[in-house]
Order: sequence, then C-alpha cells, then structure tokens
Amino acid sequence: MSQVSPKKLKLMVVDDEPDNLDLLYRTFRRDFNVFRADGALSALDTLEQEGEMAVIISDQRMPVMNGTEFLSKTVDRFPDTIRILLTGYTDVEDLVDAINSGKVFKYITKPWNPEKLKETVQQASETYLVLKQRTNELSRALRREEILNVVTSTIRESLDYQNMLKTIVKTIGEKFQADQGILKPVEDNQLGSECFFYPALGPPEDNTEEAPPPPLSSEVENLLKTVLATQETQIEGRANREGGLHLAIPLTVQQQILAVLYLNQQNALIPWSEEDISLIQSVAEQAALAISQAKLYQRTQEQAEKMRAELAVARQIQHNLLRQSWGETKNVKVQASCYPAREVGGDFFEVYVHPQGDVWLAVGDVSGKGVPAALFMASAISILRRELSQEGSPEPDVVMRNLNQTMNEDLFSTNCFITMVLARYNPETRRLVYANAGHIYPMLWHHQSTIDQVAVNETVQPEYLTVRGVPVGILPIWKAKAGEMTLNSGDIFLLTSDGITEATIIPPLSQGVDSGNSNSSHNPMLGQEGLWQLILQEPQTFDLDSLLNRFRECTNQVQEDDQTILFLEVL
Repeated sequence: MSQVSPKKLKLMVVDDEPDNLDLLYRTFRRDFNVFRADGALSALDTLEQEGEMAVIISDQRMPVMNGTEFLSKTVDRFPDTIRILLTGYTDVEDLVDAINSGKVFKYITKPWNPEKLKETVQQASETYLVLKQRTNELSRALRREEILNVVTSTIRESLDYQNMLKTIVKTIGEKFQADQGILKPVEDNQLGSECFFYPALGPPEDNTEEAPPPPLSSEVENLLKTVLATQETQIEGRANREGGLHLAIPLTVQQQILAVLYLNQQNALIPWSEEDISLIQSVAEQAALAISQAKLYQRTQEQAEKMRAELAVARQIQHNLLRQSWGETKNVKVQASCYPAREVGGDFFEVYVHPQGDVWLAVGDVSGKGVPAALFMASAISILRRELSQEGSPEPDVVMRNLNQTMNEDLFSTNCFITMVLARYNPETRRLVYANAGHIYPMLWHHQSTIDQVAVNETVQPEYLTVRGVPVGILPIWKAKAGEMTLNSGDIFLLTSDGITEATIIPPLSQGVDSGNSNSSHNPMLGQEGLWQLILQEPQTFDLDSLLNRFRECTNQVQEDDQTILFLEVL
C-alpha cells in the first residue's frame, strides 16, 4: 500500500541573477513547492496569485526594489511567513533595517554554504509550522469563543420556555449553516410531542391556521431515539453524499436529558469538521443549561401565579372575616376600614353589637406582615368573637386576659405579639370602658366644638386615652387597668393602627402637615399629631372616607404597612 506523502510547503526564491535563482530552485525543489521570481515586483505578483508562502528567500541587492523593501511589503499580509535575506554585503545599516522593517528570520551572506542554507531553511519551515499551528489554534479558539458567546447570549435573552426552544434551534441552525434543524423536548425520559424546526414553519398562504408540523422521517425518529437511549451524540452519513450529514446531540443537565437537537447538512461548500462538531456540542451544553433555567423559571412563574391566586382567595376570605356591616347601632355612628400592605396582613378590626345593647369596638395589629400575621389575625378574631358573644357583656380587660391566655403559647413560640385596643360603649349610659394592650393611644374629641375653635384660630388638641398594658403574647398573664369615661353627644372616639401614624409623608406635601417628630426632617412619619392636623381639615360632618382620601394625598403611595382605622361618633 502506497503512503500519501504530506503536502509540500510553499517556498519562494527571489533573485535578479538567473544562476542564483536556478541554484536555489534545484536546492529546494525536492522538499518544497518552489516558486521563482526574478525581482521584487514579479514576486509580489506571484504572492497575489498563489497566496501565503511558508518561507521567502530574497536577495538584498535588486533593481527597482531591494530585498528589505520587498520583504517589508509582505509583513502585513502574510505575518506568519518566515523571511530569509541573502546579501553579499555586511553593511550594518542594511542588516538592522532588514531585521526591523522586513521581519527577517535570518540573513545569509553570499556566497552561501549549501548545507548551512538548507539547515537554515529547515529551521525556518519548522518555525513556520509552529507559528501556523499556534495561529490556527488561536483563530479557532477566537472563533469558538465568538460563536459560543453569540449563541449563548442570544439563547439567554429569552426566559420563556417555548421561545427559548425556538431560539435555540434557530440560532444554532443559522450560526452553523445547517440545512435543517429540529429540537425535540424530552419529558419523563420520553420524546415529547412538540417539535421546533429550523427553518421555522411559516404560516399557510391562506392565513387561516398555522400548518401542522410535518412528520419526522423514520431515519430521524430512530436517530433521536438512539440518542435518548444512549445519551450520546450520534453522527451518520457525510455532508457531500446523498442525504448529507446527520447529527443528533443530547441536551443534558446533571445526567438528565432535557431535549434532543438534530442538525442536517447537505452539499455544503465547507462541511462540518470534527472541530465544528465539537463546538456544536459545547454550544449544546450551554443550550441545555439555558433550557434548564427556562424550565425552572416557568415552574417558578406557575407557582407564583398559583400562589397569587391562592393569596387572592385568602385576601377575600380575610376581607370577609372583617365585618362589613353590624346592624343597627343605637345613637352612634361607626365606620371602619382596613387595607393590608400585602395580599393579606395582620391588622384587623371588630365591631360587635351585643344583644344587651353594648357596642364593642376593637382594632388590633399582629407583629409582622403577610401570611403568618394573617393566620394569627384570624385566630384572634375567632377567639374575640367567642368571648364577646357570652350571654352577659364581659369586661374589656377580662376579654383581653382570656385572649392572651389562649394565644400566648403560640405567639411566644413564634416571636409574635398582638397590640390591640378593645372598647365597650353603652348607648344608654354613654359609658366607654376600654383595655389597651400596647397599642397606639385612642383619640377622643368633640368634633363640632373643635371645628368652631379652629375657625377662630384657637389651638385645639384631642384627648389621648393613655391607660395601657403590655401587648398580647408577651407575658403568660395579661394584667392592666381598664380606662373608663362618659361620652357626650358629638364626641368621636378614634382607633388606628401604626400603619396610619407611621406612614411616610410625601415631601412636597409634608410642609402642610406637622408630624410632631422634630428628629426626623427627611421623609418624616405622619404621627398622631399629623393625623390630628388632617382631622382638623375635615368639615363639620366627620366622614372616614374623606379623611382617608386626605391621608393618601399626603403620604407615600407605596403602602409600607397594614393600615386600619375605626371611629365611633355619639349622635
């Protein structure tokens, strides 16, 4: 069997003396593909036609253009070529110029020693091969990096799972000049029913419905099944033969196949090399990671949507827990409002008219926000209603003590507590009794007389009911005195949560609202003093909706905490 000899490197000899030119040709024609030129201009023409040479040997002293000048003209276009200069002179300036401008590998003086010249040219050719190999490796690495970056960035621009799959097959198909591409997802170690094609299937001409995807050939189907079974890349055929080259690659993450990519190349001018196939596999690895992230994102979105739906139901349930009506209240007007900062919250209020005629009012705030606070809020309302529905109307401090006894263990174990004001008003005697478990002080004022005093520029302050105990859930046994007073016609008793008083004032509007917090000049909180100033701007008929509208105009639109407010007005 005959062995195929390696391809000869190209060598150019340039000399204006025919004898030297023939001698050089005869010396190297067995080992190199030698091109001859009798001058610099002829040599440049040959380079234009034949392209890069491995080695150029040029005489220095030639008419029209010397060797140094000629070699310098080849540097930019053929940087890897090795250049050797022949000279019959030893002029230092010429040699320095040749080395600097012509990038000369070595210079040899005439007459030369044939064996030494052969040795020098052999070194030059070996140097050229090393340089060429490194240049090619660098070029391939840069191309690989460029394609990998382009494909990866394009793929990762989409987080939507379906769009991700379309983008993967389209981008890889385009970048690697495939004639056909198919991406088939894998679910539960089975090929899915969906297929994503390159080129993408266009809409039908009549614009009615999108054409169904064509069935896969048995050859392609079997190839995909083989990849799924072996979890290895499968290559069949050749690009320059009938049917072309078939390439099927598993897209795997942590030994789990997420999809199978099929590419076909037929009659390509530049068929895929082993390096190209290796690069496609590297891109497929990145694509697999992108698919994994897209699936995770899709699951996260689905779970988030499910959670939002569940929280919407929970919000409605919590809203329904708060009484929206409380029947007829004799000689009193009661209004209440509660807005959680999230879908659900820990604030609550209660209005209960006892069969004996007492009107019960409560505003509470569970520490924390969201679902945990909402669960404690629901428990507190349930226990509170059980306590208030006794045959005899109980005392507020007794109810608070029983609530603490029931919930203390659960609250303490989760580092939670409840602040709360519970009040009982008797319309017959106009007596108000309240218990305060670490909550904001209730406010009491006569609205009509307050408006009249403001009209004549008198300074008016509400009465803050300051009898207070510790929050529910702090101590095993809740103890505190109950506050008691008699209300008059026109008096208003107001309860709020800290989401109202700690709301941040919007700077442009804060000039008209004094929060009473002198230590906070940057985005101060409203405070009870600021709330009182808003109340003073109310008309003679006090209305909760009007007050809340004014409150929202001067506070941050991004709600930071649950906001609850309730008032009772004696008619």
